[in-house]
Amino acid sequence: MVVATDETTGYRASVEQLEAACTERTKVLLFVSPSNPTGAVYPPDQVTAIGRWAAERGLWVVTDEIYEHLVYGHAEHLSIATAVPELGDRVVIVNGVAKTYAMTGWRVGWMIGPPDVVKAATNLQSHSTSNVANVSQAAAVAALTGDLSAVDEMRRAFDRRRGLIVSALNDIPGIVCPEPEGAFYAYPSVKGLLNVPIHGRTVATSSGLADLILDEAEVAIVPGEAFGTNGYLRFSYALGDADISEGVDRIAKLVAG
Repeated sequence: MVVATDETTGYRASVEQLEAACTERTKVLLFVSPSNPTGAVYPPDQVTAIGRWAAERGLWVVTDEIYEHLVYGHAEHLSIATAVPELGDRVVIVNGVAKTYAMTGWRVGWMIGPPDVVKAATNLQSHSTSNVANVSQAAAVAALTGDLSAVDEMRRAFDRRRGLIVSALNDIPGIVCPEPEGAFYAYPSVKGLLNVPIHGRTVATSSGLADLILDEAEVAIVPGEAFGTNGYLRFSYALGDADISEGVDRIAKLVAG
């Protein structure tokens, strides 16, 4: 079951929401912080509360930590496995080099968990893909054993672009963009642009709005429906400042008519 969140809570789910969604059939909690597509980061106290709730419920936790080093401002990444050691051997950590080290094309990731779970996952994966290229493994080892100076430089650039895109999006009437605390995505609500005329067209969904923006402004964005939430758009700020400004400016001009 998907536990829906929105901009009013910073796209973070509460223990109360999780408890309301939990049934006798619930076995696993998938926990992602920092998050794609929202950029949400759960503060340490909330990570701990959710982890303790899962432990008390006897649930497994799969935690995706691939954006762990990309946090901004006062946000702090804390692994749920570290925060709640009583989860013991019921927690599985997944991570990779794609985001932190900008190595998306190298296709190297890993999981950390109980040996029997890792073995079962390896057996399953072997039927779809196997044998990570030697050069990819060597590159991943170099990334993981090196210092984080290049990562820090990228994080500072992302932080600057984060401020740029959030400010520009919030200047467009009908768009409400919370400030993301991690990853490199902004996930604004565009509900104010639905069911209103834009450039002679009226759309009722964020998917339709994304198509309209692509057709008329030639800016590619991902509609919220891809993540199960109509009324939102995902913007990436993993690109140059000038490109961000140009893209958002085109959208602003389109909306202004």
